[in-house]
Amino acid sequence: MKLHEVKAPKGARKRQRRVGRGTGSGTGKTAGKGTKGQLARSGPGLPAWFEGGQTPLHMRLPKLRGFKPPRRTKYVAVNIGQLKDYAEGGKVTPDLLRAKGLRVDQPLKVLGDGSLGQPLEVHAHAVSAAARKAIEAAGGTVVLIEKTK
Repeated sequence: MKLHEVKAPKGARKRQRRVGRGTGSGTGKTAGKGTKGQLARSGPGLPAWFEGGQTPLHMRLPKLRGFKPPRRTKYVAVNIGQLKDYAEGGKVTPDLLRAKGLRVDQPLKVLGDGSLGQPLEVHAHAVSAAARKAIEAAGGTVVLIEKTK
């Protein structure tokens, strides 16, 4: 068998329907387009986004305002008021928070809401200025972890 002798098996190819070729063909006269109306006429017809008079999807969606950087670092935020609940041996780390049931699947950032009653060694990827001030005022230390890509 040679390449020019290869044929598709019977039934693999369907014949193209020839529309508008007389009434005997079954798709004559109006050629399957119905009677009159915009879609029966020649030419481009309706645009792809037309939804029959319903407000189109591109108009229903809210408009995006402002700018969002594509490679912005997303953080899991924890306030200093929560740290005493997760501290173990005067230390708080992302692994410790994960072990205690907090979902830390992104870099950890400590924020300054709440109060800290005891000195803690806090390991985090980022710390706000207010949180750093509060931790150091309570006698604790802040250890910054390098972010891995």
